[in-house]
Amino acid sequence: MRDAAASERESPVTPLPIFDGHNDTLAALYRRGLSFFEEHAQGHLDLPRAQRGGLIGGIYAIFPPAPPDSPESDPLYGLQMTEEGYALAPNSPVEPGYARAFTDAVLKLLDTWEQAPGEPVRVVRTYEDLHANRDAGRHSLVLHFEDAAAIEADLSNLEAYYQRGLRSLGLVWSRPNAFGCGVPFRYPHSPDTGPGLTPAGKQLVRACNRLGIQIDLAHLNERGFWDAAALTTAPLVVSHAGVHALCASTRNLTDAQIDSVGQSNGVIGVIFEPGNLRRDGRPGVATPLMGIVEHIDYIAQHIGVEHVAFGSDFDGADMPQDLPDVASLPRLIAALHDRGFDQTALEKIAYRNWFRVLQAAWRSS
Repeated sequence: MRDAAASERESPVTPLPIFDGHNDTLAALYRRGLSFFEEHAQGHLDLPRAQRGGLIGGIYAIFPPAPPDSPESDPLYGLQMTEEGYALAPNSPVEPGYARAFTDAVLKLLDTWEQAPGEPVRVVRTYEDLHANRDAGRHSLVLHFEDAAAIEADLSNLEAYYQRGLRSLGLVWSRPNAFGCGVPFRYPHSPDTGPGLTPAGKQLVRACNRLGIQIDLAHLNERGFWDAAALTTAPLVVSHAGVHALCASTRNLTDAQIDSVGQSNGVIGVIFEPGNLRRDGRPGVATPLMGIVEHIDYIAQHIGVEHVAFGSDFDGADMPQDLPDVASLPRLIAALHDRGFDQTALEKIAYRNWFRVLQAAWRSS
């Protein structure tokens, strides 16, 4: 098998448009005070590099981090190394008022992106927008909340956020909120780490179906996953995760969960972060691209290539050294080609699968 760099030089496949299922770039640039329209040495994603990498759009998350004065603002807070792996202390919930204030501040930044000269970036509100933007050469941004902490427990502000452009919602991050419990970060461990959705969480699922907001089950514990699967009328979506059989972290999906996504005609966006790819659960930029390919191939073999896509977690996690940023995405396409994925399969993985499930979620209303 050829290495990814050789594959890239030989251009084995027709260049593909790529749509990514999860990144944290919007909130990251807000916190750094940087422009999306200029190339930066830090971070993974900006518009110039996206254009070089073939990224036509993605699902852009607003994630309210722990407050700066909280010890949990350190991503390694509470880390305990074990003989087999690691365990992080469970994250505390964030105060809803703080989450709303942070979210609203980032939304103001997003308004300036849409007002940039030439309208190079557009917030997507309908399935038709995805195709119109692609045809016009505009970058499509699907607005996503990662952790529904900004949503009132009585859902009284959900529709207002929908009117602002919210079209995808992660019920939780890896901490509890009014709607459910996220998984704490542990390896090795199953994703069965706590109780299922709360009554408010079940109402949130139904409300998202009614409005046409895609529900994202990433970071949700296993009991919450099954609660949501039993309630939703839309395809199941996990925007950024891996395969538990290949890397036994709490963030990854069991075979039963993977089967359920396939049976719903849903999609799993495979995360690029090494700690959720490696069989030993260890982080490390030296992880080869083949780690991503193995997880994609496992899901494709298990439930079909129609149900797997990219869920990078750009600007929210470390990346492998061979995929340091969005401009390097053609290397991953080449590595998948070397694994045996033909042009039709690559198109599904690169963007068609995401387009299909977004259309289904948005029209479920």
